[in-house]
Amino acid sequence: MGKTGIFTKMLAIAGTLLVWLPLLAPLFFALGALVTGRGFLFDYLMPAEAFPVALAGGVLLLIAALRLRSRRRLIGWGLGVAVGMWFGFQWLAQLTGLASGETQMGGWQSALVLAGLALYILALAAIGVGGAMLVRELFRRVKPVKKTRDEHVFKL
Repeated sequence: MGKTGIFTKMLAIAGTLLVWLPLLAPLFFALGALVTGRGFLFDYLMPAEAFPVALAGGVLLLIAALRLRSRRRLIGWGLGVAVGMWFGFQWLAQLTGLASGETQMGGWQSALVLAGLALYILALAAIGVGGAMLVRELFRRVKPVKKTRDEHVFKL
């Protein structure tokens, strides 16, 4: 196990919060609009609009995972897919004419771009789950107790 100091814990907590913020904010705003009587107004593009926040959180989580030597693949691959999909679905929107308004929403072009957005959101959720697992692992108190010369038992 790597470094489990306060710096790694702060990185993991801040990164997890920053990754989950763009995913949970649309739900909170939609519920707020519903409670105030304006209807259920869900902005499905908000996670993409808050990409810099999610990217900062993902980088913090990747640094914490590298320091801890745990969950590196989940967070690293998730971050790579999220960044690739964010640039990818924007490129697809430009290429198909959806970004300029040349093509109307509703065709196969829209489905392709929205599939890229869905993959981006799923990658963010995977990073967020990896961050939550990393935080849980950081705060788990494991005390090794020597049972025999070659065998160790861990107590929680």
